Amino acid sequence: MIIAIDGPAGVGKSTVAKLLAARLGYLYLDTGALYRAIAWKALQSRTRPTDHEQVTTLLPTTSIHMQFHHGAMQVLVDGIDVTGELRAPEVTAAASVVSAIPAVREWLLPIQRQIGRKGSVVAEGRDIGTKVFPEAPFKFFLEADADVRVARRHRELVVAGRGGTVETTFRDLSDRDQRDRTRSVAPLVPAGDARLIDTSALSPDQVVEQMMAVVSIES
Repeated sequence: MIIAIDGPAGVGKSTVAKLLAARLGYLYLDTGALYRAIAWKALQSRTRPTDHEQVTTLLPTTSIHMQFHHGAMQVLVDGIDVTGELRAPEVTAAASVVSAIPAVREWLLPIQRQIGRKGSVVAEGRDIGTKVFPEAPFKFFLEADADVRVARRHRELVVAGRGGTVETTFRDLSDRDQRDRTRSVAPLVPAGDARLIDTSALSPDQVVEQMMAVVSIES
């Protein structure tokens, strides 16, 4: 069983996916962490994320492994646990750039699908329902007003001790949306059979309840 959750930054995908996975006893798969892992490797090797050719040459010598302990996901790059470094602002910015590189997306695709074959999974990202698991029986696409998304993202950054200005957060999200929605491979769009949920005025628990209702009725 695979449940696909897609949507832009700030709509609550990660929080909702974790809650839903816990409720169902499924694995939680954050596919964005894989792109962050590539970005981390690029930064560590002093490779510019915008240099598609150089980033692509890193792939054959890169090992990415995801492991799960009591539902928590850990990401290892070349045997190093980098989980705690993947949310750093510089990694976030680089991940948005490298995720638009077709070779990176194709290289990560079998890794994501292999994790999906390990058991029942709640997977969240930006192309889960359209590219990674198009056969998933349950697909959700989360949306939210731009102001709400910016406020949520800025709050997350402040809590993590990485908060800048609201204006900077707005600009970063706008740039990321532009890259995600216009990239040539697997752009951010709802799957044709995805259920749209506007999370602007909903708590994470309320979103999960809507999802649970769908899963319970149709499974």
